[in-house]
Amino acid sequence: MRMPLGWLAEYTDVPDGVTGAQVAAALVSVGIEEEDLHGGDVTGPIVVGRVLQVEEQVQKNGRTIRYCVVDVGPHGQLLTEGTHQQIVCGATNFVVGDLVVVVLPGAVLPGGVEISARKTYGRVSNGMICAEDELGLGDDHEGIIVLSRLLGPDAAADLEPGDDAIALLGLAEQTIEANVTPDRGYCFSVRGLAREYWHSQGSPAGGYRDPALVPVPPPDGSGYRVVLDDTAPLDGAVGCDRYVARTVRGIDPTRPSPPWLRRRLTQMGMRPISLAVDVTNYVMLAVGQPLHAFDVDKLSGSIVVRRARAGERLRTLDDVERVLDPQDLLVTDGGEHLLAVAGVMGGASSEVDESTTDVLIEAAHFDPTTVARSSRRHKLVTEASKRFERGVDPQLAPAAAQLAVDLLVRHGGGTADPAATDVDHTRPPAAYLLDVTEPARIVGVDYPRDRVLEILRHLGCAVDEAGAGTDDTHVLVTPPSWRPDLLDGPDYAEEVARIDGYNRIPSLVPTPSQGHGLTHGQHVRRVVAAALAGTGGTEVLTYPFVSETLADELMLPADDDRRRAVRLANPISEERPLLRTSILASLLDALRRNVARGHRDVALYELGLVYRPHGRLGKAPVPGVTARPDPDTLAGLYAAVPDQPRHAALLACGLAEHAGWWGPGRPVDWSDAVAAVESVAAALAVPVVVTNDPAHAPWHPGRCARVALADGTLVGHAGELHPKALAALDLPARTVAAELDLDVLTAASADPVQAARFSTFPPALTDVALLVDAAVPAGEVAAALRRGAGPDLEVVTLFDVYAGAQVGSGHKSLAYRLTFRAFDRTLTTEEVNGFRDAAVAEAARALGAVQR
Repeated sequence: MRMPLGWLAEYTDVPDGVTGAQVAAALVSVGIEEEDLHGGDVTGPIVVGRVLQVEEQVQKNGRTIRYCVVDVGPHGQLLTEGTHQQIVCGATNFVVGDLVVVVLPGAVLPGGVEISARKTYGRVSNGMICAEDELGLGDDHEGIIVLSRLLGPDAAADLEPGDDAIALLGLAEQTIEANVTPDRGYCFSVRGLAREYWHSQGSPAGGYRDPALVPVPPPDGSGYRVVLDDTAPLDGAVGCDRYVARTVRGIDPTRPSPPWLRRRLTQMGMRPISLAVDVTNYVMLAVGQPLHAFDVDKLSGSIVVRRARAGERLRTLDDVERVLDPQDLLVTDGGEHLLAVAGVMGGASSEVDESTTDVLIEAAHFDPTTVARSSRRHKLVTEASKRFERGVDPQLAPAAAQLAVDLLVRHGGGTADPAATDVDHTRPPAAYLLDVTEPARIVGVDYPRDRVLEILRHLGCAVDEAGAGTDDTHVLVTPPSWRPDLLDGPDYAEEVARIDGYNRIPSLVPTPSQGHGLTHGQHVRRVVAAALAGTGGTEVLTYPFVSETLADELMLPADDDRRRAVRLANPISEERPLLRTSILASLLDALRRNVARGHRDVALYELGLVYRPHGRLGKAPVPGVTARPDPDTLAGLYAAVPDQPRHAALLACGLAEHAGWWGPGRPVDWSDAVAAVESVAAALAVPVVVTNDPAHAPWHPGRCARVALADGTLVGHAGELHPKALAALDLPARTVAAELDLDVLTAASADPVQAARFSTFPPALTDVALLVDAAVPAGEVAAALRRGAGPDLEVVTLFDVYAGAQVGSGHKSLAYRLTFRAFDRTLTTEEVNGFRDAAVAEAARALGAVQR
């Protein structure tokens, strides 16, 4: 929302010499965010010019360029010794004889753009002919400004080449642009922003002049007939609860809008069109009430506001035929002929045109939800819809209509019908019993009772001190009609803090309560993340959205539970409409992106949620907001969402160890993924069992490890990914991966772990080589050795694997280092040999191992 300083000064007192930046800072102090500052940074010469000659040439790039000769009055004498200015221009919306805005060398445009004579398209251009956006008047860059269209033929007829365009267009006046939040709909007007500026200055008595305080004729029933017939209100709220109609007859259609009004619209970023349209736009910008003007001669005699019927169509003012929805609220002529989508845009059939002499002014109060849904349904955001969906003052319509009537009578020569129509079904705002100590309790600043009441009255609230009885700590507060957001104590406390000044709220560091620290689950996640980072991985965060083809690319079996994914009703991308069922599903994209950008050696890990529906999901109930949902409602909500276990995943490719003077590098392999999983388990002090799993996609059938707890509960898988899956995903060969269920690890590590006793006596080391069948896993051999060796065996380490002619076909040799240590003595050689022999005997018994 824009607001020129001159317009602000019409409604509230503004100190002499105040700048736009100072006004913006004042608005920020009461919670109105500054968006931008326009104007005030333009310096001349910027003048009126008359186009004398136009020569068009088509360039090599196909663009048509115009070489123009422009009369800029006495400025030509100073710049080019009396000759007219030659200016190169790319716009084509003007002809010889038009008055345009010319920026001459030496001028500075918004943003500090300095203009100088320069050669372009083969000729020297002495300045430029300006479009609206180049002067900060709007966003239009479709063509240059033609003053007869902008100001009207009568106003332009009085202009001469060389006249100062800065004063003519109000370019020297600064305009503040504010960002209006959805709860402050009243600030979508100069009236509302002026009120907020008045609050920022301490709300001085008599310092605010409300433009809506105008005398309004009372309705007598003889005005234009209006019927409000909403038979299908949304959520019990009728689409229109107030409709004011005023008629002005005998307007001279040839009369243009006055220059001051056109200048105001231009400063606000709107294009002047005609007197009737300009007046409705001006009043809307001034007080925040959207208006609409109908040509009375195109109406039959009555207005009916109703919901749309199935199949109805309306061609709106933007020349688009729209198929209407039964939830759309319509303004109709007699209930049949469609005039407008209420609160959004009018129809083309009843618009005012160059022959209109009798005008019907509509000022209505439409339901915010109805307007918002229609606006989004038709993808049609207008100045009216932006205001209605944020909430318009329901008591403003009569005054806004009167302002428009007065302007049309004064500048259009019309006569207002004495009868006014005001169909009013609005309800007064509800009063709230406010504890005057509540603002101090919530904000932490001591607000005296009198100060609280003073602020409430400045806000426009009606304060009834007697309505609360004898209790002087409570008052009955009725919010003003333009503040539907004031509902309860915290709302009023926020307003007291805002108007009294946020800067008065002390900045204190709160003293935290003792608390309970991190939960066990939070500790586990931190430990896992640190362990994976310690293996060389980089933590990433990916979006949980995956494609429909990913399950096939990962070669998941048809009955795999990971194929049952939740489909999003409104996905960010149609290419990724499903929620992931594993972390790897989305981590693969991150790895592919890094590899595609030249990173050959990459290790990534992520901790996050996966989504497992395990069947058809129920339909979620919609609970109310007035009380906690009952157990049945909560059960229905949980049944409508998938299980969301927390997983961790690791993905790596390239070199695990880089080459250098110390020797060749080592590529990452399946053992690195398994080692990372074992590091995580060790960090959590959770014993895990690692076994081969030859049939778990998308891993390589011979290089996939199944990780489980001692009781067999699955923790996850680790190893090398299948070559076909890597090819389908365009990932490097021999890429390795691991994925773990953190919920399982969290539960397994819930009980405190007693630190293992350690011995101060020296270890005894002995090696043993065993010949076993090639199919026997090395882990089972190690487990047998540990069982047979007894409690003094501290570590079993596999340090060599051999398969060849010396051991025969179908066999392999496994060499282990056994580390023994006792807690109470130094072990003798005889004891160590006995432990070793017992270990070998158990391996022979359980697995048929033979010592070499």
